[in-house]
Formats: sequence, structure tokens, C-alpha cells
Amino acid sequence: MKALAPKTEAEVWLRILHPDDELSPGVSRAILGLSFPEREIDRMHELSAKARAGSLTPEEDAEMDNFERVGSILSILKSKARQVLKRRRI
Repeated sequence: MKALAPKTEAEVWLRILHPDDELSPGVSRAILGLSFPEREIDRMHELSAKARAGSLTPEEDAEMDNFERVGSILSILKSKARQVLKRRRI
């Protein structure tokens, strides 16, 4: 049977991280340890302030979109990882 195409970027990442559909506890713990470096968080704050002031350049707007997309995907991956660990109580 042919696998269904992933609908989101997060689904693509989940298939890369664990192609057998279920994340392992080790992969889950590793995902939960991921975060943006402090330098990137500072940059996001800077871009956010410029966005509130209405002074983002098109390049900065694209950069902000990238941060938002990656942050959203990371949140989804972390949620899936927490679910795996909760089910396995590890």
C-alpha cells in the first residue's frame, strides 16, 4: 500500500526523525531538548519590535516568517514527543 503524502512540514520532519510512525523515547527526549539559541531569540525580539513599529523590510519580514514557521514546527514536534513519553511513561 502506498503511504499518504505528508500534509504539513511537521509531518515530513516526523517521517525523517522516525520513519516507522512512532518516535522512540530517545528521539523524543532529543526533540524536547531543542530550542532556539539565545542569539536567535534576541533577533526574533528585534524583528518583533520592528514589526510592531511597522518598519520591517521585506527581507526582515521573510526572516520573521521563517522564525515563525520553524517555531511552529518545533512546537508540534515537541508536542508529539511529549505524547510518546507520556504513553510510555519514560
